[in-house]
Amino acid sequence: MSNSLLPQSPSIRRASTRRRAGSNLPPLQDVHHGALQAIRTFLKGRICYDAFPISFRLIVLDTKLSVKRALQCLLMNSVVSAPLWNSDKSEFAGMLTVLDIIHLIQYYWRTASYDFATEDVETLRLEKLREIEIELGVAQPPLLRKHPDNTLYEAAQVLVQTHARRLPLLDYDSDTGHEVIVSTLTQYRLLKFISINCPQEIQKLNLSLRRLKIGTYVAASSATDVPEGQNPYHPIATATLNTTVFNVVHMFSELSISAVPIINEDGIVVNLYETVDVMTLVRSGSYQSLDLTISEALKQRSLDFPGVVICTASDSLGTLLQLIKKRRVHRLVVVEGEEEERKGGRKGRLLGIITLSDVLRYIMGAGTITEAQEPRQTQMPSASSTTLPSPSVFGSPTIPAAPPIA
Repeated sequence: MSNSLLPQSPSIRRASTRRRAGSNLPPLQDVHHGALQAIRTFLKGRICYDAFPISFRLIVLDTKLSVKRALQCLLMNSVVSAPLWNSDKSEFAGMLTVLDIIHLIQYYWRTASYDFATEDVETLRLEKLREIEIELGVAQPPLLRKHPDNTLYEAAQVLVQTHARRLPLLDYDSDTGHEVIVSTLTQYRLLKFISINCPQEIQKLNLSLRRLKIGTYVAASSATDVPEGQNPYHPIATATLNTTVFNVVHMFSELSISAVPIINEDGIVVNLYETVDVMTLVRSGSYQSLDLTISEALKQRSLDFPGVVICTASDSLGTLLQLIKKRRVHRLVVVEGEEEERKGGRKGRLLGIITLSDVLRYIMGAGTITEAQEPRQTQMPSASSTTLPSPSVFGSPTIPAAPPIA
């Protein structure tokens, strides 16, 4: 008879006295730090030329050009900035950006009538913009430059130290000795270059954005902590669909920011208004359109607007960089997710904002890892508005271009 059919006596398993071997895997934090160091080493071994696309165009504007024609040139070529050239001195003269146009609108609003502004902008030259910014008391853009043969690490250091979004790359003509504008290196181009060439390192950046403290977050932990009369989402500037474009322009100019989250009465993010949206409104030279509400202005936004990219504080830095590899991203709005909802929050409510400057600053070593902070605990009433898709998924976390609230 087979032994397998005989009744088996119960066996007693003795507790093992052998000590378990410790894990040979490095702690997650060490893996994270090691990946960051590998990325920095990679940047030290590559020059700015390496980050150039195979084919690109460069638009350079003469400082004698009128502001209106320069603005039309930017819009026609779907760019938001361009190097400036002083033809009298044959030298580089800085950058024209959307923020310069925002400062100009702010200047006209403070000092001139609508009729005067409409007439003056026809003849105002780019070389006068710096004088206007001095009169407004806003920060002057630094006259930055690097040689294309400089390492990407050196270029990234300049971007981080000056908080600039783009860095002009200049060479010198061997015959005349004059400066030659070769290209510009943007934060987006640099981060995308990293995401394409460092895939293994990016997969190891699994610590959450909350723990890394990348970005700017709402200061108050609950509604009761907000001083009377202060923005409950301080230090983040916000607006509603009923806010006028002019009021948002003031925020852009005074705070030197390029986007403002649009929220409803419960703090749910419903859209984002950017400086490029203002350019779309004034392309015809009609500054009266700045009296529109954000809700009305968004209806004039281009139909190919890609949407607003959102994430939660639980998402990782690696996931963020993988997203930059796939699509053009300039900022992410951080909203409360399922983790905050379980603790009394509201999914989709504004929690913070992350810019490419924040990401680059952390990669270059300006950030530190801290213990995770508790999310907001405030219990909010239910909202009747349409909420966002799950913000924890990067594949489709976009808010429709048209505002969901009428």
